[in-house]
Amino acid sequence: MLSKADVLVPDWPAPPSVQALQTTRAGGVSAAPYDTLNLGLHVGDHPLSVAVNRQRLSGLLPSEPVWLDQVHGTTVVEAGHTGCIPRADAIVTRNLNAVCVVMTADCLPVLLCDVHGTVVGAAHAGWRGLAGGVIESTVKAMQVDPAQLMAWLGPAIGPQSFEVGNEVRETFISQDSLATQAFTPLGESGDGKYLADLYALARLRLKSMGVDRIYGGGFCTYSDRERFYSYRRDGQTGRMASLIWLGQG
Repeated sequence: MLSKADVLVPDWPAPPSVQALQTTRAGGVSAAPYDTLNLGLHVGDHPLSVAVNRQRLSGLLPSEPVWLDQVHGTTVVEAGHTGCIPRADAIVTRNLNAVCVVMTADCLPVLLCDVHGTVVGAAHAGWRGLAGGVIESTVKAMQVDPAQLMAWLGPAIGPQSFEVGNEVRETFISQDSLATQAFTPLGESGDGKYLADLYALARLRLKSMGVDRIYGGGFCTYSDRERFYSYRRDGQTGRMASLIWLGQG
């Protein structure tokens, strides 16, 4: 079983019925470059190591998580109405002890719940998912007034590390001119490169939907090698999990 010291607990005022945690790279058995708590079966790690890691994680959970086949899209599934491994990038539930999960290694995990503790959700929001509307799709799938929702932004590549081209910037600005503030030109010449702030882009999307209670967002997977996996930094690497469920209030 994992130790509580191996995971992060979201710092947000969620109601007592809402339980959530964020894994780091600590507490598992995988060898380098997946050391040690890789939870992704699709990254080249030994399947037995991943199975042991997932078993260790299960000691902190009320049930087996509903793992997703993530494709940087906007499909949302319900935890109680899925196949074996649904192809989706977000998941919601109103069912007690059904564990929603998304995996990341630079992309932004977004956990959501309502203030009354009746529905929870998790979204995998890289820049493609953000631009495509995965946050909007998740909020709509939760079927409550967005003003009653709160969000926690988990570990993602930070605004000082996420270099993108002008095409990414234009994609967001064409949808919302306020997105300009999330991009900083890289160097004096520019060369069409920018530093992008995934957290700022996510906050814009959430607020445009009416979600004003937004927490987290102070991490950087790229620069924090000790705690987090980063695909942009390492290429071949593991995956972390962001999990949320409804427990007993």
